[in-house]
Amino acid sequence: MERYVCIHGHFYQPPRENPWLEAIEIQDSAYPYHDWNERIAAECYAPNRASRILNSQARIDQIVNNYSRMSFNFGPTLLAWLEHADPQTYQAILAADADSQERFGGHGSALAQAYNHMILPLANRRDKRTQVIWGIRDFELRFARRPEGVWLPETAVDLETLDVVAEQGIKFTILSPYQAKRSRPLGGRAWRDVSEGRIDPTMAYQIRLPSGRSLALFFYDGPISQAVAFQGLLEKGEYLVGRFLSAFSDTAKHAQLVHIATDGETYGHHQKFGDMALAYALHQFESQDSTRVTNYGQFLELHPPSQEVQIHENSSWSCVHGVERWRSNCGCSTGGHPGWSQAWRAPLRDALDRLRDRLCPLYEEKARDYFKDPWAARDAYIDVVLDRSPENIESFLSQQAKRKLDRDETITALKLLGIQRHAMLMYTSCGWFFDEISRIETIQVMQYAGRAMQLAAELFGTDFESSVLEGLEGAQSNIPELGSGRRVYERFVKPSVIDLPKVGAHYAVSSLFEEYPEIARVYCYEVRREDFKVLQSGRVRMALGRIEVTSGITRESSSLIIGVVHLGDHNFTGGVRTFKGIEEYEALAHEIEEVFSRGDIPELIRTVDKSFGLGTYSLKLLFRDQQRKILEVILDSTRAEAEALYRRFYEDHSSLARFLAELGLPVPKPLKMAAQFLLNTDLRRAFDSSQIDVTRIQSLLQEGKMALADLDVSGLEYAARKALIRLAHEFEQQPEDLARIQTLNAALDLVATLPFEVNLWEPQNLYYEVMRRLAPDLHAKACAPDEASRAWATGFMRLGTKLHMAVPNGDGPES
Repeated sequence: MERYVCIHGHFYQPPRENPWLEAIEIQDSAYPYHDWNERIAAECYAPNRASRILNSQARIDQIVNNYSRMSFNFGPTLLAWLEHADPQTYQAILAADADSQERFGGHGSALAQAYNHMILPLANRRDKRTQVIWGIRDFELRFARRPEGVWLPETAVDLETLDVVAEQGIKFTILSPYQAKRSRPLGGRAWRDVSEGRIDPTMAYQIRLPSGRSLALFFYDGPISQAVAFQGLLEKGEYLVGRFLSAFSDTAKHAQLVHIATDGETYGHHQKFGDMALAYALHQFESQDSTRVTNYGQFLELHPPSQEVQIHENSSWSCVHGVERWRSNCGCSTGGHPGWSQAWRAPLRDALDRLRDRLCPLYEEKARDYFKDPWAARDAYIDVVLDRSPENIESFLSQQAKRKLDRDETITALKLLGIQRHAMLMYTSCGWFFDEISRIETIQVMQYAGRAMQLAAELFGTDFESSVLEGLEGAQSNIPELGSGRRVYERFVKPSVIDLPKVGAHYAVSSLFEEYPEIARVYCYEVRREDFKVLQSGRVRMALGRIEVTSGITRESSSLIIGVVHLGDHNFTGGVRTFKGIEEYEALAHEIEEVFSRGDIPELIRTVDKSFGLGTYSLKLLFRDQQRKILEVILDSTRAEAEALYRRFYEDHSSLARFLAELGLPVPKPLKMAAQFLLNTDLRRAFDSSQIDVTRIQSLLQEGKMALADLDVSGLEYAARKALIRLAHEFEQQPEDLARIQTLNAALDLVATLPFEVNLWEPQNLYYEVMRRLAPDLHAKACAPDEASRAWATGFMRLGTKLHMAVPNGDGPES
């Protein structure tokens, strides 16, 4: 009988965007990357679009797009981030699905996913429905087709969830074998107990639902999936191939599908080079006559279910207690902190459930004033989430609103929908998955709740926060100084709350360091200058003016007067107030400008304080990325002063440091710290230079070695990698330029001597594309009578060798 293979990757990251900015702020724990999305994209999502298959000499023979041969789903919020942050990987994912349709009989390999990874069995039917509809609509707009299958977050399932999925025309989903309860042949009467993972995972099953609908279910191979995720099966592609082949039965009388499902991040992020093991395995399966690579849609068409199945309701793939991991202290955790309690999960969920149940009737009642059907409008709101242009908002309202809405009504309508969006985002599963309530994932869901409450308070004039905080008091942190969830909320969520005046304050401060156009984009806000000037007297600078700030999400706007004084270093004073009229503004501006012109700084500060009163702001309230950027500017002179002191100190005593190192004696800590600071600073500067000075870098490394200075390996590897990428792009743009080949060759020679490994992934990709274009000409150039052509061919082949590529040697066969 036929033997099929399918590998599914569930690619997902929790939404990390600041709910008020609609952007991810810098996350220091992801260093040297900006944030965890960026880091995991570099380690997993990008490598899988250009994965390596090695030849027998361990050189790169092929670079392939794994997505086109595997089954996969991407979380919609992750795809939204990739679309803007890594468009090359995003486009490769879309192209892979199109390619898979050609490969697998018209069936694309991409699956949809319930929108923001809510645990659906714990949701009400209305939220289940919207989550599935949003996931499908997001998929359609990106992949330009209707999805056949859907991934359920954490494979968490109950019959109502499956009915909602079937209602939307979805054909199948994937579950853990431990979620199957009993099975029988279609049309049969006697059920067979298949619980505890005893179901045969090599076929598709049908589940009949109470509504009369039905759905196909696939149960992945549990032992192989477990071995891939946690037992090192990806150490070698051969191991993965062997394990798959051993799962086929020689006595089976039906077409067999051996398939696995794991987190997609297994292939590169959790398991380094896991993408290469995957690429090798898929290549081997495709090369063998005994197996056929497929996807679920194709297999379902070729071999529809012959068995009926029932499931364990309220079950999932990552909690042996069902779905308790997301609502109780069930004992499931990441295991990093033995003895920690997750009793905080229940009060957190209870607090959010109570908030949701308060918001829903208020939304429904008020939304009826604006929409034909409040819940149909919420289902359709995903189109606005994906495109917030004024034209698209107008199109959405023309379809959903009862009548033509005026400006204020439009703002109210969008705020109502924003409440509902954040009331769903606050249930993102990762908020409960880990060990501690103060982790960034749980803070994130509390921020979504905070944004929902802020919008609701503006519309309904009701305090929602007190009730939630009261509930969070019962959610005890495992970190004594944090106390309860209430303290976590007050410490980490409240300071994040943003309104239009705070956006104005951010703009005012940052305008002293950044040149803004007349109409500027500040995250999801538009700032329009009505009147603006920067005053300067010595070190003191002041931004003063009138601006209009408009939210791109709710379309709400506010006219503001801004005035911020920079007194030097991190010292700022100033404020924001509502613009009430041109006469008041001109009088205020005239008074402040007059005081400023006299250079009377104490009087200036008093005047600003008097003019802006309780609206005073400081550098602390800048949004995190811009705050970091401005502090870097402010610290430049301080850093330069410290560097000069360190350098003078080290140069005076460097010979002593080298002498002590030669004797094997410890270098005094102050001297070692100076050496480390200077070494890492100078190396980073050298790598960032437009021209890489190989001799200088080698000299610095030798000096650091003699002084026993520790390197910032992560930061320096990142800097060296970026330098190589820059040179590789220059080569790729003009590959016939021998000088560029020689420059890149020299840089690779240097990299080979570094005391740490540098990731060559992107230079390899660029070289591979050039090689595919120029390989036919390589032999002619290698044998050409002119020395320049032969030098180019030699340099090109050497470059490939240093990049670990299988390079044609100019005579035809690969070297």
